[in-house]
Amino acid sequence: MNQQLLAKTFVELADNLVADFDLIDFLRLLTDRCVGMLDASAAGVLLADRNGELRVMAASDEQVRLLELFQLQNDEGPCLDCFRTGAPVTVPDLSAVTARWPRFAVQARRSGFGAVQALPMRLRDEVVGALNLFRATPGPFDPAATPLAQALADVATISLLQQRTAHRSTVLNEQLQTALNSRVLIEQAKGKLAERQGVDMERAFTALRTYARAHNRRLSDVARAFIDNSEPLTGLGS
Repeated sequence: MNQQLLAKTFVELADNLVADFDLIDFLRLLTDRCVGMLDASAAGVLLADRNGELRVMAASDEQVRLLELFQLQNDEGPCLDCFRTGAPVTVPDLSAVTARWPRFAVQARRSGFGAVQALPMRLRDEVVGALNLFRATPGPFDPAATPLAQALADVATISLLQQRTAHRSTVLNEQLQTALNSRVLIEQAKGKLAERQGVDMERAFTALRTYARAHNRRLSDVARAFIDNSEPLTGLGS
């Protein structure tokens, strides 16, 4: 494991505990670091909205984002089980669970994944979502990596709740709803930019994210400005 990257990741997570952070960018950072450190081929984060329904909030690539959406649309899969029980779900071989999740297991293998691990994002007894790690090849997950992955999920959850008040659940719901609204804007901007530049959705997202970071702006604000043409975004979409 890359110890330097691990240390950097926890520093970045700690920074987000005290800063007014961009939630969407923060969760994408979480998925990217999981792929970089935990021998995962892809990662995704699903969070519950104010009605308790899971939504896709971040994914390390477009393929896994679509698979996460498929999981929600078909109401079956490891993330849903993990969220509902609050316990980790580890599947070393997806071909062995077709009876448990007949549609998801088949779709996951079609998407190029052979194993999956879902970890709860929780604070004490409250589960707010799940972190999913996908591997291309079947096989057991590294027992030393699982506690680290859960630690990352736990720290991310604390970051989500860092502005909580005495009415923590209300604050959390408002924060997650704002993030969900931002996610819609970002998806619209990705589609518009991808069409304009003739690139795939992943490259479009990277361009938006890079521009936002370079100009010290929230990703959602850049997405809104790009969709509305409300201001010139020099170098983006040209």
